[in-house]
Amino acid sequence: METNSTREARSAYYEQLAARGLSPLWESLHSLVPKEPRPQAVAAIWKYARIRDLIMQAGTLISAEEAIRRVLVLENPGLGGKASITSTLYAGLQLILPGEIAPSHRHTQSALRFIVEGRGAWTAVNGERTTMHPGDFIITPSWTWHDHGNPSVEEGGEPVVWLDGLDIPLIASLNAGFAENYPRATQPIARPEGDSFARFGHNMVPVRHRVDDPSSPVFSYPYDRSREALDILHRNGELDEWDGVKLRYVNPATGGWPMPTIATFMQLLPAGFSGRPYRSTDATVYCVVEGQGSVRIGDTSFAFEPHDVFVVPAWQQASLTASTESVLFSYSDRPVMSALNLLREERQ
Repeated sequence: METNSTREARSAYYEQLAARGLSPLWESLHSLVPKEPRPQAVAAIWKYARIRDLIMQAGTLISAEEAIRRVLVLENPGLGGKASITSTLYAGLQLILPGEIAPSHRHTQSALRFIVEGRGAWTAVNGERTTMHPGDFIITPSWTWHDHGNPSVEEGGEPVVWLDGLDIPLIASLNAGFAENYPRATQPIARPEGDSFARFGHNMVPVRHRVDDPSSPVFSYPYDRSREALDILHRNGELDEWDGVKLRYVNPATGGWPMPTIATFMQLLPAGFSGRPYRSTDATVYCVVEGQGSVRIGDTSFAFEPHDVFVVPAWQQASLTASTESVLFSYSDRPVMSALNLLREERQ
């Protein structure tokens, strides 16, 4: 039993420890080594219909050139002030208007773009451009030059919005963040559009290709191909009780993830699907491509529709339901969890 005298003695002792840069482990062991994950991030959803006007309003207040990247950050309510959607991942909705250029730069953070609405804008990565279409998944690997542009209205340009996903919080925790601006707004284009897909996107690679980069040499994954694959598997009767029909994107040169710190997936939920509950130590961000349904995360339920974004924190039980045929894109920190042997899954 702790008495007043022992309490006072311990308090005086702790003050001496603090003065010398020390602290007693026994006072914090329960929080440092918990019985199970206790993420600060909470389940949350961003209803696109409720925030779209604010995205478009940003286009009237600041130019893409002035902003460098005109993005509204999706900040998790449990991580206020950290510009994070989970403890390791960042998410934001970026807008580029007709005639604009988002200037070229590079950084050690890996990034993905998932096109939400609009078409015809482009992303350039290390000397090659790709045209954006809704549902396309595009990567800008660590330390690759990248810029974005949109044709003028006269050339058919229209507002384009995409979801940005980056490993910013993870890189910040490692103190490994570097960035550099390109000397001009756009980088030189060295290869025609589709060149990387021709080399690596057909279950073949150039005969003398050497794998010296963990990121995928294909940087654009078109939605029409992903959607076709999901449809075929669904018609063939492949249906998981938890995920529906779910595929992961791969680096075609290695079979691994497209980027070493971020995993990406696409899944189809048939109309009437009611998924069984699951949980995993990888925190996951979802973007609804098509359809309507709901997700239950712990004790919280959210109805979703196209373009909504929601987050399932680490080790939070979740289950998906679809009222109409639905397609969901998602990304997580699974590669990091796997590499560190910290990936745990539970399917009920």
